[in-house]
Amino acid sequence: MIEPKPAVPSNESGTSQSGASDGRPASKKRRFGGTEAQIRSALKFYKVMAYLTGIMLLLLCVELIARYAFGVSLYAGGTDALTGRPFGFGLAASEPKGVIGGVNLSVTVLIVHGWMYVVYLISDFRLWSLMRWPFTKFILLALGGVVPLMSFIVEKKFHAEVEAELAANPQASKRY
Repeated sequence: MIEPKPAVPSNESGTSQSGASDGRPASKKRRFGGTEAQIRSALKFYKVMAYLTGIMLLLLCVELIARYAFGVSLYAGGTDALTGRPFGFGLAASEPKGVIGGVNLSVTVLIVHGWMYVVYLISDFRLWSLMRWPFTKFILLALGGVVPLMSFIVEKKFHAEVEAELAANPQASKRY
């Protein structure tokens, strides 16, 4: 007859690998995907991108409210369509176009936020992969750049979590 093996291997003293003698399973050894310096670098990059993306998202919200609630866009340069005088900097009608030529800064905010969000996702992925977190945490990190003000909240939460995990597992990041 085949003898069943215990779920948790024990050593000769009858304790589990974690040293607990109460029969608890051995705790899983925490491993990171990089060194502590790499993780801290990724955390700093993530923090900078979270703040920049959050600020751009707030600007985007203000721009969308100005455009759709008040019908104005932010322009720099060009010619006033009604008077024919040069237009410096400020708000002008979106439809019909209040400024001919010039730079539509409202559209610039849209484009910059879009590309900044792509870089933010790269910073999320780098931190997520180095920490070896579950995929759901990556989704939470990614949502931080989509929901207004959430990037600031998510950044604070995950920054504290990374610091706590690094402090609780000092040997986990030793790779070389």
